[in-house]
Amino acid sequence: MTMRAETLRNRIENEIPDIDIEENASMAKYTSFRAGGSARMMVSPRDVDELKAVLGILSREEYPHMVFGNGSNILVRDSGYDGAAVRIGSGFDYVRTDGNTVICGGGTLMSVVARAAAEAELTGFEFASGIPGSIGGAVFMNAGAYGGEMADILRRVRVVSADGSDEFYMTPEELQMEYRHTKLHDTGDIAVEAELQLEKGCRENIRRRMSELAEKRNSKQPVNFPSAGSFFKRPPGYFAGKLIQDAGLKGLTVGGAQVSELHSGFIINRGGASATDILQLMEIVQAVVFDKFGVKLETEVRIIG
Repeated sequence: MTMRAETLRNRIENEIPDIDIEENASMAKYTSFRAGGSARMMVSPRDVDELKAVLGILSREEYPHMVFGNGSNILVRDSGYDGAAVRIGSGFDYVRTDGNTVICGGGTLMSVVARAAAEAELTGFEFASGIPGSIGGAVFMNAGAYGGEMADILRRVRVVSADGSDEFYMTPEELQMEYRHTKLHDTGDIAVEAELQLEKGCRENIRRRMSELAEKRNSKQPVNFPSAGSFFKRPPGYFAGKLIQDAGLKGLTVGGAQVSELHSGFIINRGGASATDILQLMEIVQAVVFDKFGVKLETEVRIIG
């Protein structure tokens, strides 16, 4: 580690005893693409107080840092990230129900929340049952699928400010939730807990709907290969996957990266793909689609580094 990073690590460990810090953390291990470089250090706070303390130190020291959860929507360049990756994981992975409300930590997997809602006979979350990733990222991105999105069911979210100095609640209106975008993109604030407002339903019907969506997803999406889900946002008036397919790019390969032969909206790691492979393939797809159709494809995936 550099002298500055070593000094920073010592300060974090002094202020937060026994906190988990990993040096030169391979982000391929922590992201769904299973590709990419390393972060100078990875810090894993165990609760909101530790998160606020970590963010406070990093902000005061003006040390580069980024916050992530399950890593299902990020790709770190092969050159790595010369900063701290703050992971919202263990300690933020809880879920409980209170009447028609589901309260879940930002690190809780969507699939876990879906199962808990079904068990409590609460309907409205079925659309999200197969979305990879955690609740915090889902709020951040206003994740959605099969006609539903987080804005439809979110009651309020507990937020920690980007510099760790404050903690507050925001409503969907205050979050300015739009297609794959919220105000958190602009502020850098972190969603640490979400309250979902669902409705009473029949457990059997809820589970049946979840199974139907899982079958649909498994038959039409390349779930057997590492990816970050839909790589590109849906352009107004178009579908990214259809544009890519119509451009003749289905199956196009660069190194270990490929435009999925099952769903052209996905870029997959067929084995041994580097982040550079994925990014080069991304750039080819963007260039060809723009050349053929005049449509600029924007990524859903966050490119780090």
